[in-house]
Parts: sequence; C-alpha cells; structure tokens
Amino acid sequence: MHWMVFQAPRCLPEILIYQRTNKSNSFSSCWFHLNANIMSGSNGAKDNSHNKARTSPYPGSKVERSQVPNEKVGWLVEWQDYNPVEYTAVSVLAGPRWADPQISESSFSPKFNEKDGHVERKSQNGLYEIENGRPRNPAGRTGLVGRGLLGRWGPNHAADPIITRWKRDSSGNKITHPVSGKHILQFVAIKRKDCGEWAIPGGMVDPGEKISATLKREFGEEALNSLQKSSAEKREIEEQLHKLFSQEHLVIYKGYVDDPRNTDNAWMETEAVNYHDETGEIMDNLTLEAGDDAGKVKWVDISDKLKLYASHAHFIKLVAEKRDAHWSEASEAD
Repeated sequence: MHWMVFQAPRCLPEILIYQRTNKSNSFSSCWFHLNANIMSGSNGAKDNSHNKARTSPYPGSKVERSQVPNEKVGWLVEWQDYNPVEYTAVSVLAGPRWADPQISESSFSPKFNEKDGHVERKSQNGLYEIENGRPRNPAGRTGLVGRGLLGRWGPNHAADPIITRWKRDSSGNKITHPVSGKHILQFVAIKRKDCGEWAIPGGMVDPGEKISATLKREFGEEALNSLQKSSAEKREIEEQLHKLFSQEHLVIYKGYVDDPRNTDNAWMETEAVNYHDETGEIMDNLTLEAGDDAGKVKWVDISDKLKLYASHAHFIKLVAEKRDAHWSEASEAD
C-alpha cells in the first residue's frame, strides 16, 4: 500500500446540501482552510489535521459522531473497540441522480479506484482501500460510517475557479501598491446566500464532466447568472468564457479536503484553478451578475486583509505569490 501525503487540506463549514432543479447535483462550496499541516494516511492526524471530519453534530443533523482521539485517527493504529455511528441523510437515501445507491443494493456494483462509467471514483491522492465492500477514508477514522450528506461512496469531486485580473486606473495602467511596490491583483468573489461569506465560486463535478468544464460552468452560473440568460446572451457568455478558460492556467491545489461532511466511507476532494485575464479585455466584455445560490458578486482586491473563508484566502495568497502580485504590507521575511 502506497500512502500519499496530503498537502494544504481544506474543509467546509456546517452547511446543508440541497438539490437544484436546473443542475444535476449541488453541494455548497463555502470552504475554509485548516492550517496546512502535513497529513499522512498511515499515521493519522498530526497537529490540527483531520479535525473537521471529526466534528459533531454532523452537519444538518443532530447525529453525534463517535469520538476519535488524535492518536487513533490512522487506520494502521489498531482499535478493536472502534464503534462508529452509521448515518446517511434522508436526502441522499431518496436517490437523487447525483447520489449512489446503498452498497447493500444488489444491482449496485461500483468500481472503486477507477473510472466507473461516467462516475470518477479515482482519488486525486492515489489508491484508497476497500473494506467489507466500502471505500475507506484515506485520511483516517471520522467516527461515522455511511455517506452522511455526500452523494458518492468514496471521493466526491469539486472544482473551484479563481478568475483574476490586474487592478487598473482610469487610463488602463496597472495600479501598484504603495508599500509592497507590487501590482494589485483582483479576483471574482461571490457572497453565498447559504452562509453569507465571500467565497470563490465553485461546485461539484457532474458525472462524465471534465474538471475544466466544471470550472467554466460553475463560474458562469454563479458569477454571470448564465442560467437565466437568453440564448443570444448565453452564446456571447460562452464565447468570452471559452477565450478565458482555453488559455494557460495554474492549478493551485488538488486533493483531499478535511470537511465536516466526510465519513469513513465518503469524503470531499477538490481542484482549485487560477485563470488569469492579463489584459482585462475578456472580463470587460462580461457583466458580473450573481446567480444560482450566490447573493452578490464583485471584483475584490487581493491582499492579506481579505475576510474570506480561510481556505479561499490561502488559495488566493498562493495565486498572488505565483503572479508576483501584492499580498501583504508586512515584511516578506515571514
């Protein structure tokens, strides 16, 4: 068994999952970052890793997880008395199209660790183990078995598009920060209706959908309200988005997410990707308009003063570093 090292885990706040009538599946994407401690599936949690996946009550319920101490998170640590609670939400058991059937159903024979028809059951962190027909969370014990609010047994894949441009003055010149001396970068942020926090627009990957398509679709729906546009407007939006999303981009993070909805048998993974509009001309042709489950949408100046869910702030910081843009007024000796 080859154990992968997970870097910069992310986690989600306690948010209900709901199904939208105009999308095949929908999970809330308000994320926040857990300190990027190194975590290995072989030895369980270290420091503050794998915390949200052990919190109670389980999101959207009164279900209390079995308590899992830090030293017993790792599966290689023997724990004969481990007795996790079983829970799968009624909304998942109802059989929406974004969810798997129960493992016990005779007609359900998932192919774990591989592409299973249109459903991607590979993990971005490598192979995961199967025990008694159920996939096992590669990061360790969570105190709860079943799927909770998650639709898929094993990995549940999400995507987060980070769209950036340079802040410019009325003459079109890049604006330099007076202290750091670096150009100021902006990104498109949405204010979510469900949690009221500013965030990166993102969502779940549909079956058979490429990550790149998810990133473009979610941005269009969340930040441009594309679902409510006329056919002509949709074509114009699609044309501009194709220009933006077909150019070179930066993968900021991909992998396991420490999330309060995770269970021993189902967990979140994500890929955060930066698409940069160097001249600003592409986004100038698109009008930001909140759609779907976004309350508001706007361009936000990137700096360490941003009040976002901290995983978003962490990813935004990585973007600023990679683009050599302004981030902090403090000394860079940190």
